[in-house]
Amino acid sequence: MASSTTPAGPDAEALDEVVAFTSDLIRIDTSNRGGGDCRERPAAEYVAERLADAGVEPTLLERTPGRTNVVARIPGTDPTAPALLVHGHLDVVPADPAEWTVHPFSGEVRDDVVWGRGAVDMKNMDAMVLAVARSWARQGVRPRRDIVLAYTADEEDSADDGSGFLADRHAALFEGCTEGISESGAFSFHPQPGMTLYPIGAGERGTAWLRLTARGRAGHGSKVNDANAVTRLAAAVARIGAHTWPVRLTATVRAALTELAALHGIEVDTDDPDLDVPLLLDKLGPAAALVEATVRNSANPTMLQAGYKCNVIPGQAVAHVDGRMLPGAEEEFAATMDRLTGPDVEWKFHHREVPLEAPVDSPTFAKLRAAVERFDPDGHTLPFTMSGGTDAKQFSRLGITGYGFSPLKLPPGLDYGALFHGVDERVPVDALHFGVRVLDHYLKTA
Repeated sequence: MASSTTPAGPDAEALDEVVAFTSDLIRIDTSNRGGGDCRERPAAEYVAERLADAGVEPTLLERTPGRTNVVARIPGTDPTAPALLVHGHLDVVPADPAEWTVHPFSGEVRDDVVWGRGAVDMKNMDAMVLAVARSWARQGVRPRRDIVLAYTADEEDSADDGSGFLADRHAALFEGCTEGISESGAFSFHPQPGMTLYPIGAGERGTAWLRLTARGRAGHGSKVNDANAVTRLAAAVARIGAHTWPVRLTATVRAALTELAALHGIEVDTDDPDLDVPLLLDKLGPAAALVEATVRNSANPTMLQAGYKCNVIPGQAVAHVDGRMLPGAEEEFAATMDRLTGPDVEWKFHHREVPLEAPVDSPTFAKLRAAVERFDPDGHTLPFTMSGGTDAKQFSRLGITGYGFSPLKLPPGLDYGALFHGVDERVPVDALHFGVRVLDHYLKTA
């Protein structure tokens, strides 16, 4: 445990630095367009310089030139305690300046709000962790357990140059890590007036990005063709898009539904095989948004590629589908895709990562809850499963249990979920300050 002489919280400089770091990192354009089209090195060097300045020795690692990761370890006071991984990615999805109120790579601070791509996904968390580490150095603070910091590349695509590369090639840097925290959790959500929820990530659906290929008989567009590859593909895509997946409740989703129901005064038994989950979600109103995407698998067609001229029937047509799989529902997903694609369309995984589930009755989860509620006693924490995925998938290969915990106290009306990969992404300065205080408290005593 931190000693009784440990400062009660981060110093004032940390609160200034987190705003400056968030803004500076946003200005470093690390747009990941996929297929290797990204360069995180300038952001990695920015982080590494500030860690080194605080006496935390960084290691820079690349699989591909320019795709840089930073790893550093802060020693704890208890050598018998397992280490904790704190990770965040440096890349962001692209943004079109023409669509934004403020230029997405300006990092402008306007009316106490930091604007730009990465403000919530997830250069804010990168900055908060950096500010906490530097505050500890100034105050002479050491955490109870070793804290391993990882700033990764390529999370917004395959993670092959980021967490996948680190887990596969540099596992020694994460020796002793049993648990980790990262993005997509502990943000405030206001489903109704007077109710503030803080969902803490304790699960992720698995990633199943698919490539569908239909083959047929090429020919003239004016001729009858009963082996048209485009027709075959279109039929399969339509079946996939129209499919309603069955409800499958995981342990984390059951816990979330139980707690949400209690907060809304609804009696529910999530173990009841006759439970009408869609009806329960209707009763939860806006709060259902926290769980409705994770009560079943999903598959959304996203890309189509076929042909080169209007009067030529191509011999091949290709589609891409973004599939997501719940823990324990992977075999069902594959069998369903076999049935929906049919005999004329082949499918394969273009990119696949495992679903995750972390215990919600663990001492770690209890401490995560307590850290948030310490700084917002009127808020309600609860577990939830992320509809998408994070670098926790790759780090799970090392036996690291991951939680989503990047705390932010947002005002009502600011939709955290809509800001992810959305236009006008932004984060209030007060939310960054809240996050620094919560992380400082949790990480010192985790």
